[in-house]
Amino acid sequence: MKGKLAQLDTALYFAVFTPSPKHWWRIVALGLSKSGNGGLYVLLAIICAIFLEQLGQQFALTAVLAFALERPVYFYLKKRIARVRPCDCFSQKALLTPGDKFSLPSGHSAGAWLYATCLSEHIPILSIPLLIWATGVSLSRVVVGVHYPLDVVVGALMGIGCASLAIGLVGML
Repeated sequence: MKGKLAQLDTALYFAVFTPSPKHWWRIVALGLSKSGNGGLYVLLAIICAIFLEQLGQQFALTAVLAFALERPVYFYLKKRIARVRPCDCFSQKALLTPGDKFSLPSGHSAGAWLYATCLSEHIPILSIPLLIWATGVSLSRVVVGVHYPLDVVVGALMGIGCASLAIGLVGML
Protein backbone atom coordinates (compact mmCIF):
# COMPACT_ATOMS: atom_id res chain seq x y z
CA MET A 1 0.00 0.00 0.00
CA LYS A 2 1.54 3.30 -1.08
CA GLY A 3 0.88 6.97 -1.27
CA LYS A 4 -1.35 9.30 0.64
CA LEU A 5 -3.68 6.60 1.98
CA ALA A 6 -0.75 4.74 3.57
CA GLN A 7 0.57 8.01 5.04
CA LEU A 8 -2.84 8.86 6.48
CA ASP A 9 -3.25 5.34 7.85
CA THR A 10 0.17 5.50 9.53
CA ALA A 11 -0.53 8.97 10.96
CA LEU A 12 -3.86 7.75 12.39
CA TYR A 13 -2.12 4.70 13.83
CA PHE A 14 0.35 6.87 15.74
CA ALA A 15 -2.46 9.18 16.88
CA VAL A 16 -4.23 6.22 18.54
CA PHE A 17 -1.34 3.93 19.53
CA THR A 18 0.24 4.74 22.90
CA PRO A 19 3.57 3.07 23.71
CA SER A 20 3.08 3.26 27.50
CA PRO A 21 1.62 -0.07 28.71
CA LYS A 22 0.33 1.67 31.85
CA HIS A 23 -1.95 4.06 29.97
CA TRP A 24 -5.53 3.29 31.08
CA TRP A 25 -6.97 2.98 27.59
CA ARG A 26 -4.39 0.36 26.63
CA ILE A 27 -5.48 -1.75 29.61
CA VAL A 28 -9.15 -1.41 28.59
CA ALA A 29 -8.17 -2.06 24.96
CA LEU A 30 -6.37 -5.26 25.90
CA GLY A 31 -9.55 -6.53 27.58
CA LEU A 32 -11.69 -5.57 24.59
CA SER A 33 -9.23 -7.19 22.21
CA LYS A 34 -9.28 -10.43 24.18
CA SER A 35 -13.10 -10.42 24.19
CA GLY A 36 -12.88 -10.72 20.39
CA ASN A 37 -10.65 -13.81 20.41
CA GLY A 38 -13.55 -16.13 19.50
CA GLY A 39 -14.25 -18.26 22.56
CA LEU A 40 -16.98 -15.89 23.70
CA TYR A 41 -18.70 -16.29 20.32
CA VAL A 42 -18.99 -20.05 20.64
CA LEU A 43 -20.14 -19.93 24.27
CA LEU A 44 -22.79 -17.28 23.63
CA ALA A 45 -24.10 -19.09 20.52
CA ILE A 46 -24.50 -22.33 22.50
CA ILE A 47 -26.24 -20.51 25.36
CA CYS A 48 -28.59 -18.76 22.92
CA ALA A 49 -29.35 -22.01 21.08
CA ILE A 50 -30.22 -23.77 24.34
CA PHE A 51 -32.12 -21.07 26.21
CA LEU A 52 -33.71 -18.97 23.46
CA GLU A 53 -35.08 -21.99 21.61
CA GLN A 54 -35.96 -21.29 17.97
CA LEU A 55 -34.71 -17.68 18.02
CA GLY A 56 -31.41 -18.76 19.57
CA GLN A 57 -31.03 -21.66 17.15
CA GLN A 58 -31.66 -19.36 14.20
CA PHE A 59 -29.07 -16.93 15.53
CA ALA A 60 -26.53 -19.75 16.01
CA LEU A 61 -27.17 -21.03 12.47
CA THR A 62 -26.79 -17.52 11.06
CA ALA A 63 -23.54 -16.93 12.96
CA VAL A 64 -22.06 -20.28 11.89
CA LEU A 65 -22.95 -19.61 8.24
CA ALA A 66 -21.58 -16.06 8.45
CA PHE A 67 -18.26 -17.31 9.85
CA ALA A 68 -18.17 -20.05 7.20
CA LEU A 69 -18.39 -17.28 4.59
CA GLU A 70 -16.02 -14.87 6.32
CA ARG A 71 -13.10 -17.12 7.29
CA PRO A 72 -12.05 -18.17 3.75
CA VAL A 73 -12.26 -14.55 2.56
CA TYR A 74 -10.24 -13.44 5.58
CA PHE A 75 -7.48 -16.02 5.05
CA TYR A 76 -7.30 -15.34 1.32
CA LEU A 77 -7.02 -11.55 1.78
CA LYS A 78 -4.56 -11.85 4.67
CA LYS A 79 -2.13 -13.93 2.59
CA ARG A 80 -2.76 -12.12 -0.69
CA ILE A 81 -2.30 -8.59 0.66
CA ALA A 82 0.44 -9.57 3.15
CA ARG A 83 0.57 -6.18 4.86
CA VAL A 84 3.16 -6.19 7.62
CA ARG A 85 1.83 -5.29 11.05
CA PRO A 86 2.76 -1.87 12.47
CA CYS A 87 4.41 -3.52 15.48
CA ASP A 88 6.79 -5.23 13.02
CA CYS A 89 7.44 -2.06 10.96
CA PHE A 90 8.22 0.40 13.71
CA SER A 91 10.29 0.19 16.86
CA GLN A 92 7.11 0.42 18.97
CA LYS A 93 6.35 -2.86 20.77
CA ALA A 94 2.75 -4.07 20.76
CA LEU A 95 0.97 -4.83 24.04
CA LEU A 96 0.26 -8.36 22.83
CA THR A 97 1.73 -10.83 20.39
CA PRO A 98 -0.44 -11.27 17.29
CA GLY A 99 -1.28 -14.76 16.04
CA ASP A 100 0.14 -14.18 12.57
CA LYS A 101 2.46 -11.89 10.58
CA PHE A 102 0.03 -9.83 8.53
CA SER A 103 -2.44 -7.13 9.45
CA LEU A 104 -4.95 -6.54 6.63
CA PRO A 105 -7.79 -7.31 7.24
CA SER A 106 -8.28 -7.43 11.00
CA GLY A 107 -9.84 -10.76 11.91
CA HIS A 108 -10.88 -9.50 15.35
CA SER A 109 -12.75 -6.61 13.73
CA ALA A 110 -14.36 -8.89 11.17
CA GLY A 111 -15.47 -11.35 13.83
CA ALA A 112 -16.78 -8.71 16.24
CA TRP A 113 -18.80 -6.90 13.59
CA LEU A 114 -20.06 -10.16 12.12
CA TYR A 115 -21.22 -11.36 15.52
CA ALA A 116 -22.72 -8.01 16.52
CA THR A 117 -24.61 -7.82 13.21
CA CYS A 118 -25.99 -11.37 13.51
CA LEU A 119 -27.01 -11.01 17.15
CA SER A 120 -28.53 -7.55 16.56
CA GLU A 121 -30.67 -9.05 13.79
CA HIS A 122 -32.13 -11.62 16.16
CA ILE A 123 -32.19 -9.60 19.39
CA PRO A 124 -32.56 -5.96 18.28
CA ILE A 125 -32.68 -4.58 21.83
CA LEU A 126 -28.98 -5.46 22.12
CA SER A 127 -27.99 -3.53 18.99
CA ILE A 128 -26.51 -0.43 20.63
CA PRO A 129 -24.38 -2.28 23.23
CA LEU A 130 -23.22 -4.74 20.55
CA LEU A 131 -22.23 -1.96 18.16
CA ILE A 132 -20.34 -0.19 20.94
CA TRP A 133 -18.58 -3.46 21.80
CA ALA A 134 -17.66 -4.20 18.15
CA THR A 135 -16.32 -0.66 17.77
CA GLY A 136 -14.31 -1.15 20.95
CA VAL A 137 -12.83 -4.44 19.74
CA SER A 138 -11.87 -2.84 16.44
CA LEU A 139 -10.32 0.26 18.00
CA SER A 140 -8.52 -1.88 20.57
CA ARG A 141 -6.53 -3.60 17.84
CA VAL A 142 -4.99 -0.25 16.90
CA VAL A 143 -4.54 0.87 20.49
CA VAL A 144 -2.57 -2.28 21.42
CA GLY A 145 -0.36 -1.81 18.37
CA VAL A 146 -1.17 -4.75 16.08
CA HIS A 147 -3.27 -3.07 13.36
CA TYR A 148 -3.51 0.09 11.33
CA PRO A 149 -6.91 1.86 11.25
CA LEU A 150 -7.57 0.76 7.66
CA ASP A 151 -7.11 -2.89 8.72
CA VAL A 152 -9.94 -2.65 11.22
CA VAL A 153 -12.23 -0.73 8.86
CA VAL A 154 -11.79 -3.37 6.15
CA GLY A 155 -12.31 -6.11 8.73
CA ALA A 156 -15.49 -4.46 10.01
CA LEU A 157 -16.91 -4.08 6.51
CA MET A 158 -16.05 -7.68 5.72
CA GLY A 159 -17.75 -8.90 8.91
CA ILE A 160 -20.89 -6.83 8.30
CA GLY A 161 -21.03 -7.99 4.69
CA CYS A 162 -20.70 -11.69 5.51
CA ALA A 163 -23.22 -11.38 8.35
CA SER A 164 -25.70 -9.61 6.07
CA LEU A 165 -25.32 -12.30 3.42
CA ALA A 166 -25.84 -15.04 6.02
CA ILE A 167 -28.89 -13.26 7.44
CA GLY A 168 -30.37 -13.10 3.95
CA LEU A 169 -29.61 -16.75 3.22
CA VAL A 170 -31.02 -18.04 6.52
CA GLY A 171 -34.07 -15.84 6.02
CA MET A 172 -34.75 -17.65 2.73
CA LEU A 173 -34.97 -21.05 4.51
